Amino acid sequence: MKHGAPALGSLLLLALLFVARLAAAAEIQVAVASNFTGPMQELARQFEQKTGDHVVLVSGATGKLAAQIEQGAPFELLLAADERTPSRLESAGLTVPGTRFTYAFGKLALYSSKSGFVDGKGAVLRGGHFRHLALANPKLAPYGAAAIAVLKQLQLLDSLQPKLVEGENISQTLEFVTTGNAELGFVALSQILLAGKPRAGSYWLVPESMYAPI
Repeated sequence: MKHGAPALGSLLLLALLFVARLAAAAEIQVAVASNFTGPMQELARQFEQKTGDHVVLVSGATGKLAAQIEQGAPFELLLAADERTPSRLESAGLTVPGTRFTYAFGKLALYSSKSGFVDGKGAVLRGGHFRHLALANPKLAPYGAAAIAVLKQLQLLDSLQPKLVEGENISQTLEFVTTGNAELGFVALSQILLAGKPRAGSYWLVPESMYAPI
């Protein structure tokens, strides 16, 4: 059996792609990028209701999940936060041929748990009236790389470098903000929209033209 299968999309659709492998499975190991953990939990719940199979989710930074696959982790599926990583795994022969596709485009947001702290244009970054700005590790997490790209485009990376704090993944980055360890941070929009409504606080939806597609 091949290791991770980085087919990206609805688990219900993915089940069709892997029906030959999973027909007798009682437990399915799914690696999911941290930004998509919330939606994936709901998809897994629906899948379990329809099939009776149990879905085990392992979330983390895309780069770290890929490293686990390369080391033999028994994931059936990978939902990554970028295109490059699944393509690399496919080239290495670690995936089921023909199952890789893009399921969605992620959106980057600058978020604070404080109401009114982040304005609608991200000017708070230039004001600098904060101690810490959180972002995911740009070497492992596509959202972290996107955050760096935004700061470079705004010509703020050098001046804000001393205030940056890195989360291992985008989930830990959000935790830094919600616990108050960082006044604001770059996170995935999907993390701050709960049942279609934003979390308490304030956020700036970063224009997609400021970073490479996620």
